[in-house]
Order: sequence, then C-alpha cells, then structure tokens
Amino acid sequence: MEASAGMVAGSHKRNELVRIRHDSSDSGSKPLKSLNGQICQICGDTVGLTATGDVFVACNECAFPVCRPCYEYERKDGNQSCPQCKTRYKRHRGSPRVEGDEDEVDSDDIENEFNYAQGKAKARRQWEEDADLSSSSRRESQQPIPLLTNGQTMSGEIPCATPDTQSVRTTSGPLGPSEKVHSLPYIDPRQPVPVRIVDPSKDLNSYGLGNVDWKERVEGWKLKQEKNMVQMTGRYAEGKGGDVEGTGSNGEELQMVDDARQPMSRVVPIPSSQLTPYRVVIVLRLIILGFFLQYRVTHPVKDAYPLWLTSVICEIWFALSWILDQFPKWSPVNRETYLERLALRYDRDGEPSQLDPVDVFVSTVDPLKEPPLVTANTVLSILSVDYPVDKVSCYVSDDGSAMLTFEALSETAEFAKKWVPFCKKHNIEPRAPEFYFAQKIDYLKDKIQPSFVKERRAMKREYEEFKVRINALVAKAQKMPEEGWTMQDGTPWPGNNPRDHPGMIQVFLGHSGGLDTDGNELPRLVYVSREKRPGFQHHKKAGAMNALIRVSAVLTNGAYLLNVDCDHYFNNSKALKEAMCFMMDPVLGKKTCYVQFPQRFDGIDLHDRYANRNIVFFDINMKGQDGIQGPVYVGTGCCFNRQALYGYDPVLTEEDLEPNIIVKSCWGSRKKGKGGNKKYIDKKRAMNRTESTVPIFNMEDIEEGVEGYDDERSLLMSQKSLEKRFGQSPVFIAATFMEQGGIPPSTNPATLLKEAIHVISCGYEDKTEWGKEIGWIYGSVTEDILTGFKMHARGWISIYCMPPRPAFKGSAPINLSDRLNQVLRWALGSIEIFLSRHCPLWYGYNGRLKPLMRLAYINTIVYPFTSIPLIAYCTLPAFCLLTNKFIIPEISNFASMWFILLFVSIFTTSILELRWSGVSIEDWWRNEQFWVIGGTSAHLFAVFQGLLKVLAGIDTNFTVTSKASDEDGDFAELYVFKWTSLLIPPTTVLIVNLVGIVAGVSYAINSGYQSWGPLFGKLFFAIWVIAHLYPFLKGLLGRQNRTPTIVIVWSVLLASIFSLLWVRIDPFTSDSNRLTNGQCGINC
Repeated sequence: MEASAGMVAGSHKRNELVRIRHDSSDSGSKPLKSLNGQICQICGDTVGLTATGDVFVACNECAFPVCRPCYEYERKDGNQSCPQCKTRYKRHRGSPRVEGDEDEVDSDDIENEFNYAQGKAKARRQWEEDADLSSSSRRESQQPIPLLTNGQTMSGEIPCATPDTQSVRTTSGPLGPSEKVHSLPYIDPRQPVPVRIVDPSKDLNSYGLGNVDWKERVEGWKLKQEKNMVQMTGRYAEGKGGDVEGTGSNGEELQMVDDARQPMSRVVPIPSSQLTPYRVVIVLRLIILGFFLQYRVTHPVKDAYPLWLTSVICEIWFALSWILDQFPKWSPVNRETYLERLALRYDRDGEPSQLDPVDVFVSTVDPLKEPPLVTANTVLSILSVDYPVDKVSCYVSDDGSAMLTFEALSETAEFAKKWVPFCKKHNIEPRAPEFYFAQKIDYLKDKIQPSFVKERRAMKREYEEFKVRINALVAKAQKMPEEGWTMQDGTPWPGNNPRDHPGMIQVFLGHSGGLDTDGNELPRLVYVSREKRPGFQHHKKAGAMNALIRVSAVLTNGAYLLNVDCDHYFNNSKALKEAMCFMMDPVLGKKTCYVQFPQRFDGIDLHDRYANRNIVFFDINMKGQDGIQGPVYVGTGCCFNRQALYGYDPVLTEEDLEPNIIVKSCWGSRKKGKGGNKKYIDKKRAMNRTESTVPIFNMEDIEEGVEGYDDERSLLMSQKSLEKRFGQSPVFIAATFMEQGGIPPSTNPATLLKEAIHVISCGYEDKTEWGKEIGWIYGSVTEDILTGFKMHARGWISIYCMPPRPAFKGSAPINLSDRLNQVLRWALGSIEIFLSRHCPLWYGYNGRLKPLMRLAYINTIVYPFTSIPLIAYCTLPAFCLLTNKFIIPEISNFASMWFILLFVSIFTTSILELRWSGVSIEDWWRNEQFWVIGGTSAHLFAVFQGLLKVLAGIDTNFTVTSKASDEDGDFAELYVFKWTSLLIPPTTVLIVNLVGIVAGVSYAINSGYQSWGPLFGKLFFAIWVIAHLYPFLKGLLGRQNRTPTIVIVWSVLLASIFSLLWVRIDPFTSDSNRLTNGQCGINC
C-alpha cells in the first residue's frame, strides 16, 4: 500500500472497499524501473553486465540484484539458492557446473563443464529442508488478480496482473516500491496460508537479508579469487585453527564478537547496607503490629463500645492493606542497560541493522479533549526516534473517527519531512518540538556546528507556522456542518457518524510516501479508524488496541509493539533501543512479555499538590515488583513482545518450572543443581495447566516444526481451529507465526488492503479469543492491569526500565476535579476486576504466578475498598470530641509502649524506603495526603459504582481526561474549579472535624484543668485528618480563596446535621443536672 495513494475505507461484511482522494494520474500501472545500475544486495558492488552487454540477472524468478562473484560463491560454497525467493540458482553461461546442474535441460554451456560436488549433498539437503514449505506456496496461479474496486487500481494492488506480469517493487515488505523486483503470485485469502517454520538451532539471519556473516564470507572469497590464493596455511594463527585473516572469524573481529556476547543489561541490587535494615524493620513492624492489635481487641471501651468496635475493625483492615502493599517491595532492584553492546551485536556501523522491527501505537478518541497539537508532538517524536527508519512504523488509532485528527495528521506528516532530519542532524532532545522549544536551558550546549543557530531559528519559525495551521483546523472543527464534514476533494468524510462508519486506513508516510528534505526515507505513519456499527460491542480502548495489533500485523508485522497515549511523547530518542536491550537478549527476551517504562510528566506545579507524578508508586512499588516477576502494566510507555499478546507460552528453563513455593519466592532459590539450566521447557509440564491459563500455542512446537509429522495437514493445528482463535484472516494467521516479525513470505500485496480492512471490521472478533485470551483483555476500564495479569499468570516476566533520561513524558490533570475523576476511573476498573472471574484472589493458581506477585495484584484491586474504613476512621475523632468519649481506654505504661513502638516503626519504614529509592520526603508526604483525599472521595464512589454496574447492570460512562494547556499562565489549570459530587464527602469530613475541635476545646474550657489531658489524644487524631486534607482545602478555596456556593451549601447542611446531634447529646451537662432539669417542670 503506497503512502501517497489516498485513504482506503470499507466494510468487510458489506463487501465495500473504496479509495478516497484518488488521483487519476496514478490509476494506471507504473512501469518497472530499469535494472541498469543496480547494486548487489550482498556486497554493495554494482551488478555488472554479461558478455553480451545485458544486465546480469542471477535469479530468473524474482530478479533479486546479485553480482556475478556473489552468485558464483553462493553456487559453489553456499546454499545454491536465491536469498529472497529461495529458488535454486540455474547455471549461467560461463559458470562452472556444481551438483544438481545435470538435472537442468536448458543449459548448453559445454566449455565450462566443471564439477564441484564435494560437500554439496549436505548443503543441498539443508536447503531443501528450509525451503520445502515456503516454496510450495510459490507456485504461480493461473488466475488473474481481481481488482478491489470498480475498475480502479488501488494502492498496493497489481494492475492487470497476469501470471506473466505479476511483479511488484518492494523494500522490506509489500508496502512500497524500491529497486528490487520480485514475483509474487496471487493467493486466494480464503485458502490456508502455508507457514515457514523457523529452526531455532540455526542463525536467524539465514532466513532473510542482511546476513552479516554471509557478507564477510563473500568478501573473503572474492579476496581469494583476486589474489589467486591456493594454499593459506601460513596465514592461520599460530597454534590455532580457523578461517583466513580478514574473513571476520579471527583476529580483531574475534574480540569484537566476544564483546558482543556480553549481556546487554544487568540487575543492580540495592546495597545490603540499605536493604537489610529495611527488611529488619518490616519484620519488627509486623511483630509490633500483632501485639498492638492483640491489645486493642482484648481491651474494649465499655462506655463507647460502638466507637471502639468501629476503630478496631478499621485498624485490622489497615493492617491487612499494609501487608499487601509492603511485602511485594521485599526485594527491590535497579537495572541498567548497555546500548553500546546492543549496537555491537545488532547495529554495527556500515552494516545492515539486525535490530527487530517495532510498531508504535498511539491511541486517541476526542480531539477536542485531546488537542491535535499534543498528538502531533507525540507522532513527531516517534518519527524522529533513534532507530533504523525501515524498522519503525507508527500507527495512530482514531477511535472517534474525527476528520480533525485526520487532517492534523496529514499536516504532521508534511512537517515531519523537515523536523526529522533537523533532529537527527543536530541530535537534539527531546524530539517533540513543542517541548524542545519550550526548554529553559542553554540550547547551545554541546552544539558545535556553525549552522545550528540559523537552522534552529528557521525550524522554530516553521513550527510556529505549523501550529497556526493546526489551530485553524481546530477552530474550524468547533461546529460541525449540517451536511457533515467533507474532504478537500468534495468527498463526504466517512466518519461523520462516530458510531456508524466504515473502517478507514491511510498511509501518510512510508518507504514510498515521500522523502524528507535531505532525501532520506521516513518511518511509516498510518492512520487507522476501525469500523463501528450499532449493535456491536466495541470495548473502548482495549478494542481499539486489538484492532491495531491486527492491522499492524497485516501491513508491517513488527516483532515488538510499543503503545503510548496521545499525550506521552518520546523524551528519550533511544527509548526503543533501551527496550531492545531486554527484548533481544538471547535468554531474557524469550520469557519477557513487556518492558515497562515509568511515567514522567510535564506541567506539574512545583509542589505537586495532588501527587500527579505518582513518584512513590513508580519509584518504590514498581522497583519492588521488578524484583519478583516484573512490574504491572500501567497502560502507556510499554514495549510488548507480540508473541505474548498472541497467547503464546514463554520459553522457560527447568529452574523456572520448579513449584511455586512461598519461601522460595520470598527468600530466593537455592544453589542451582547440575541439571538446573540444561534444558528448556518440557511440553507435558508446560501444558499441565488449567484451561484458563493454557496458552493457545506452545512456542517450542512451532520451533520444532514438522519433525515427526508425516502429514503436512497436521502442522500445529487445523486452519479451522486457528480461525476460531485468531479470526478468519489467513494473512493475519500467517503473520502470527513470524516470531522475528516481518511479512510472511507467502503474503501477496494484492490482498493487503482487503485484509487490513477485514481485520478492523466490527464483527471480526465474534466467536474468537480476542479480548479473552489474546491481545488486550476485556472486562474492565483498566484493561492494562488485566492484560498484564494474564501474561504473568502464564509464566511471562516483565522488566522495569528506568534510563537516566526519562523515556517518555506526558501531561496530567493538575486541577482537583479532573484529578479525582481520573482516580475514580482507575479505582472503578479495579472493582470490575475484583468482581470478575480474573480476580487474583482466585484466578490462575495452577499457572506460574509467584505468590508475592499475586499479593501485588491483589493490592491493585482491593485498595478502593479501603475507602470505607478510611472514611469511618477519619470521622471518629470528630465523634470522640463531640461525645467526650474515646476509642482507647486508659492505658498503662506497658500498653503505651506498643503505641509508641508502632508509630516509630511506621516512620522508620518510610525513612528507610526513601533512602534506598531516592524519593524525597516531600513526594512521600504528598502521596500520603492524596491517599486520604482519594480514599474519602473517588475510591468510595468507585466501590458503589462498581457494585451497581456488576450487580444491577447500571453502567457508567468513560470520561476522557482533558489535556489542557496553560493559556492563562503557568499552572492556570491548577486553580480551575469544576463541580463534581466527588468533592462532598471529603469536604464534610473536613468540616465535621473542625466543628469537633471547636466543641472539644469548648468542653475542656468549661470542665477545668483535669479534662485537658484526655483532650490532647482526640485533638491529635482530628488534626491528623485535617493535615492530610489540607491540599484538598486549598483546592476548594482556589486562587481567589473563594469556595463555590454549592460546596458550601452541601457541606454546611451535613455539618449542621452532625451539630444538631451534638446538641442533642449535650456533652456539657452532666447526667444529674440533666435529670434535675427534666423534673423541674413549669414551676422552676
């Protein structure tokens, strides 16, 4: 599919497929480029001419450019086959004969009848084994390729193709032409697609282009031919066997190979001087907590029994909640990567890059809440990432089918042609222009090119003009015309009805979609809007992400996926390489499902009033989980292994398969035995799982191929069974078997458009495993937690990567109302998981989930329930002050010791936690404050909404958090007040405690000196509540220190009710006086 050919829209069930903004000038077939001056794809030399003056063509089937020396070497010392189509090379005039040439009947070159048969039987058998399956799918069909539209050719189709003229130009896949020309027969998409099996015992480079070792051997062979060397014994290293010097197998290259074999990452353990005291204090705190609860339960307060019972229940719940939160942080770790080793192994200078392709997903819904300029900056940072351009593809999911998003993306693609070369030329960071130009730093630091200042000024002017064009589009989109939106050529916009529209795909950039200003290629940029129809369940963001998985597999099929929200840009251009240090590790990568990066934010106020940065979670909790089985998936800034999303099982060692013993998970395993790491997973043990955790396929079955099978029809499983799992798309099914990514060799470009529209149709997932066992899992608005949990339950591990320069940065709602609504959505998702079959309390015990990891997941789903005891505990000080009673009886010195030790252990644990994590005490205190604010508001509402949704079927709408900009000054959004019912409970708690303090002090003044002692304990708890709610109080007052009337009315109403109860109790009057007054009567 060419990037310049316009948008493709269609519906699979309605059998519709049209191209919009089609230019008649490109409707005809394009002539193939002349072969003259072609470059050999093996050694880089020109292909050359034959004796008759024609261009030398090594392979008559696909015309893959190979020069004569490489052709001769491949026939004599290689696999005797074309590296692209795997067709056996035929002998050309002047070439010596080799084994197999006697079968050819069209060769008449008698003067070069030489036979080089030695050592060829084994090579040929190897070639036949590798090419058997793939070659069987390459028999040319006698059927002409059908056009997908009414007589018009479309991007990616082959015009008027016949068996004689079926050829198309392609680079790394079928999405664009280049210098290479090869034959691609038509394949009926309804027929099963043969799959080529990858043998893990072989070098994976032998299955594609860019084999570095092959290139080095060819260079060595050419050197021997030029110098006519017959015997090279004197050139061998003394006392060592090996190849000729300069061939890349000995000498200095050997040392380079040894360096490349070094691990690309390492675990940096927390120093024992910091970790050991931390663990000791945790154990001591657990013991002290046990004695404290034992004292509280055995010493009730008889004159305030309801208050005492409520407080004890709350304290027991808090103790359980602390255990769930604390023990997953038992073994925190840090990690560091070695990008230079990654480059040495997979990305050497001057050689074809061996890095695996990556597809990057950007999700957006409403361009009025998620400004197109923010999305554009994210896309620009992706397109300019430091990664081979042919290995990066960016997919933007527009789940609102907004023409504003489409037009903004079109402008972004044009601006990228100027922005990307500027970023790479001057190596700037970050590569999102809005944030780069807003930096208040010396931008000339480390810049040595004289032209930088001039080019930067010009680029800033270009960006400002780009912003004006985007702002004009936004202003135009504020009011939709009655007839709906129309495109520039007058075509109605297909997505005018966001709930009823066809699927839409547009490739803006790519290998054929235009070059940048320096003439270099750009990464692919693809716009995708999945089909939506009434009566279908679309599953919100999770459904959109699964549609991106399928359409990317059909078009590019990157081995790894990275998803970011539309407001999270690449702050570190090497973020993909950071992830590849783990994903492409020969051992670690086989069992790693995703690499999670921490979230960092721009535009947060200096003091982070509402804990928007979540520093405690990202720098403490996530590090602790990384020491167990890996961090939870947080929804953005995460690089996935595509095979894990497909439901495959990880490749585990025997050590990984040992039973899940709590002691081992907590304290580590014993010393490895002799056979501890010798063999990979045993099939019988891998499949001995419950049905819910059984993977769809075992990766080892695929790696072993068809060994032991006589019938090719029993390859893995039947096509019908595959379709029940993945859906009825043979192209997509074939792509799922490509472990290293890339388009399957049997894929026909003529079917790509139709298949891409097919896999994003609204009914594609019906009666399949999508959303159940495959892809993003459905059933919760927080699909991220659920998806990561399913992977961990299968035995996958995840990695937490924290590079020195943050990989991603985003925006966060900094005003109180938006922040509470965001927390409400997260908590509601946790409640949905708790009430589903995927609840970690009972799901997946026969899987590979480690006990401490299960505690971490349990904590993520039960924390909203803490809001009920929390709000009760926060009102207890006010009740105690109003009733002049207390939840604790008069205690002895021995009992007071446990109270003091408990408080000391709490603060000591926190201090030691801050010590090994590097978190500041201010960030810790903000986190504690917002825990109380969120617990008394959003978490409480989430519990009731979740119960109503699951038990009564009353659904709540998903609200997109707005990403506003500070147009009225720095942090203007911080002081914006938006009414929400979430503000009522914490406001009531705040006022009740203030009233209680006034009542308690008044009572102490009237009662004399002896009443001040008990008052201090009650005041301490009341002030503790007010101190935690202080940021909430500041948010209510706003910039002008004025509280909205509606908040005052509700809060005063509730406070008055409590005040009337206090007056009814009348704590200032003793019982005797009250009895006397009651009997006084009218004659007093």
